[in-house]
Amino acid sequence: MKTEQQIRIDLAAALRLSAKLGMHEAVANHFSAAVSEDGKSFLLNPKWVHFSKVKASDLILVHADDAGSFEKGKIDSTAWAIHGQIHKLRPDIKVIMHLHPIYATALSCLKNPTLLPIEQNSARYFNRVSYDSHYSGMADQTAEGQRLAQLLQTNTRLLMGNHGVLIGSHDIGLAFDDMYTFERSSQILIHAYSTSQTLNILDDAVAEKTAQDWEKIEDFSIAHFEEMKEILAAEDPSFMD
Repeated sequence: MKTEQQIRIDLAAALRLSAKLGMHEAVANHFSAAVSEDGKSFLLNPKWVHFSKVKASDLILVHADDAGSFEKGKIDSTAWAIHGQIHKLRPDIKVIMHLHPIYATALSCLKNPTLLPIEQNSARYFNRVSYDSHYSGMADQTAEGQRLAQLLQTNTRLLMGNHGVLIGSHDIGLAFDDMYTFERSSQILIHAYSTSQTLNILDDAVAEKTAQDWEKIEDFSIAHFEEMKEILAAEDPSFMD
């Protein structure tokens, strides 16, 4: 496991890169990363601070079993409800990224929000996404976080109906690339829908093989994140402070 300082730097970079790519929403949304093996001690971005400004030192260390660690007025209540419960109930998920990116959110608003495997990117998610179709307002209660954790089952991606998307992973770089590719896949699918032509959906066998191929190249996802982090550092290295 990386040191807390390296996790801070990587999480700050992921936040800034999400803003750079236009996937953030105002000063909402939240990322977290565990700094303990059991996942219960983790870092969260501060409440209502723009992603593009976050520094490594700004991230707040909290504990899933210590409600007092969340009650500092510096953490969004929805982050406490969602991230605290998922980290507690799914210790294999060390990183959680929750965003409302335009295309994934648009997909979540459809009666059938399935991310269909129509090309190589979207095939990455074949039978590997959980779907929530019961939006009931802002998720600021512990019970809601527990419900979302249960909806994930063994998956690490959750498309939240009429809301947005949640990506989990064991690594920040992997989670960042997964979020990027999920949004890009959603964009391609939404554009394909807009033509009103019949979708040419991949056969199940091909989609499954492609998804398995993606799972064999985690180094690709890590490389994507590291390359983007280098670009960010050249432009403004303050995220490392």
